[in-house]
Amino acid sequence: MIKVGIVGGTGYTGVELLRLLAAHPQVELRVITSRADAGTCVSQMFPSLRGYVDLVFTHPDAAHLEQCDVVFFATPNGIAMQQTRALLDAGVRVIDLAADFRIKDIAEWEKWYGMSHACPDLVAEAVYGLPEVNRDKIRAARIVANPGCYPTAVQLGFIPLLEAGLVETGHLIADVKSGVSGAGRKAEIGALFAEASDNFKAYGVAGHRHLPEIKQGLSNVCGKPVGLTFVPHLTPMIRGIHATLYAQIKTQVDLQALFEQRYANEAFVDVLPAGSHPETRSVRGSNICRIALHRPQDGDTVVILSVIDNLVKGAAGQAVQNLNIMFGLPETTALGVLPLLP
Repeated sequence: MIKVGIVGGTGYTGVELLRLLAAHPQVELRVITSRADAGTCVSQMFPSLRGYVDLVFTHPDAAHLEQCDVVFFATPNGIAMQQTRALLDAGVRVIDLAADFRIKDIAEWEKWYGMSHACPDLVAEAVYGLPEVNRDKIRAARIVANPGCYPTAVQLGFIPLLEAGLVETGHLIADVKSGVSGAGRKAEIGALFAEASDNFKAYGVAGHRHLPEIKQGLSNVCGKPVGLTFVPHLTPMIRGIHATLYAQIKTQVDLQALFEQRYANEAFVDVLPAGSHPETRSVRGSNICRIALHRPQDGDTVVILSVIDNLVKGAAGQAVQNLNIMFGLPETTALGVLPLLP
């Protein structure tokens, strides 16, 4: 059994990890930490886990994380980097669901996240945990930087086009919408029901923290810098991300066949029939990314529609997928949850 610890188990990604790992046949949940809620039964905070998770939240100082095989950080940015070195020294592998190890350019990371990095040398070692690109590197990784939710949906939509060199890389556009759970489980005016319900707005147009992560990933795929306009939006739903992506085609090829072939062996990427319109509810609660392609009026603009559940393929589900890869298990282990409808 894989002995698992979770740091920061009281947020939305934390409870998603618990939901998925509680059903994992090869995982033993050893410890879940929380400073504010130490001593509280997990099932008291999250009644949905009653009968599945019988642990209590443990204060980080008493967690003995060094006794785990792998530790997930479902924490705010800046926490994992403070503790990762000690865990690695103890032989523990780390999967960070925050952004501490995603961006290789330390100065760029510090600019966007507003703090000094505590272990820049370990950033170079960390593997970016997008399985559809870095599967082989993830297998041997000691540190996996789990991708962000926006970056997952955007990159999976653009990757086949960039790998094939079919589009102009200087003018990519990502118009992306997210449910309010993407902001985390905290008291914040913008996430209040009366503020977010029956409302729709863009934010972070001048620059969003996920922009450098997306550009880094896309640039790595095509081997040169890309130009990307990324505009996130907040929608009045709880879960889901819908990315509408635009690119200019340089060469006329069968794009449907290209995407189907690229993702033919990917358990969690579903390329829909030509002309489809994927819905966020079609992936709710699942680790699936659904993609559809369009070329309006048969012009030179390709429109890619990419939808995921931001808490699953955009966070906890992808983290469990990475766990499975790291420990030599089938990637689908504990991730065969069908989407919820309605």
